[in-house]
Amino acid sequence: MTQEHTAAERPGRRPAPPRGAGLLTAALGAFCATVALLLPLVAAPRLAVLPAELRQTWTLTDPGGTYLDTTHWRTREDVEVVRSTDLVGAPVPGEPDLLALAVTTDTGSPLGPIGHLEHRMVVDRATGWTVDCCGADTTGRSGRVGLWPPGAEEAEFPFRDPDTGSAPRMRLDGADEVGGLAVHRYTQQVPPTRVPGSVRDVPASVLDLDGGGTVRAERWVEVTRTYWVEPTSGQVVDLAEQRRETLRTVDGDHERLLLDADLELEPGQAAGAVHRAGERARLLAAVRGWLPLLLGVLGAALVATGTVLARRAARTD
Repeated sequence: MTQEHTAAERPGRRPAPPRGAGLLTAALGAFCATVALLLPLVAAPRLAVLPAELRQTWTLTDPGGTYLDTTHWRTREDVEVVRSTDLVGAPVPGEPDLLALAVTTDTGSPLGPIGHLEHRMVVDRATGWTVDCCGADTTGRSGRVGLWPPGAEEAEFPFRDPDTGSAPRMRLDGADEVGGLAVHRYTQQVPPTRVPGSVRDVPASVLDLDGGGTVRAERWVEVTRTYWVEPTSGQVVDLAEQRRETLRTVDGDHERLLLDADLELEPGQAAGAVHRAGERARLLAAVRGWLPLLLGVLGAALVATGTVLARRAARTD
């Protein structure tokens, strides 16, 4: 009995793959190539802005601060001073490029509260700068407000001070390392500045004035701020403030210390911020760099392989 063999079944030759396998491989390659194009063109720009919603808290402490207890009008020395700032961001309806930011700052000690401040701003998600929009607090000058967008590397820029509404320059002060992460160090000097709307009646004796009764006095603030920022992600990983506040008569002839504190971020918060910044930086680096390249090479290889397989299957058919 004779036995016939088809071309695909002849001894010594491997059977050709199904034509559908080649088409599927080529389609997968085209998909990878498309994603490789979309990552830097679409995904990266969307990641390179401030998030549409955010919530973060910075807690700075000085274990040996000094302040004036305005309840009893006594100076408290060598006590723990805690300054906590909550930032809550939400989308602005109809404005996807903007972020409504509510900032609340409380300063206190174990002996009682020292100060409280609230303000609301609207921030451009691409630049981190305040904008005049939507009923936000627009007193003072425009500037950045403690949020760096990914990739922001200006050597200096206005930085809004929440107490005074002024915006002295924040300057890039060099490179540094926090928790093993390479960061940029920025510093700002706020010279002694009057706090708008802080005029109040205080006992004349508090300011060493003769006689009884009260006098009109106002708060003045002097601050040195330092921020450590991971540049790729724009994430703040550490911050510190040297803060001095005084109570001065309106004519400026008499003053008394209100607050003197060297405030540093709690170590646990710094460690968490370093971890988040590292993850964010790696994601952005992947989307902008090696991931599109890898997918592009893989896509080209799959398209070429799928084309060869489809042609072999076609010739066999």
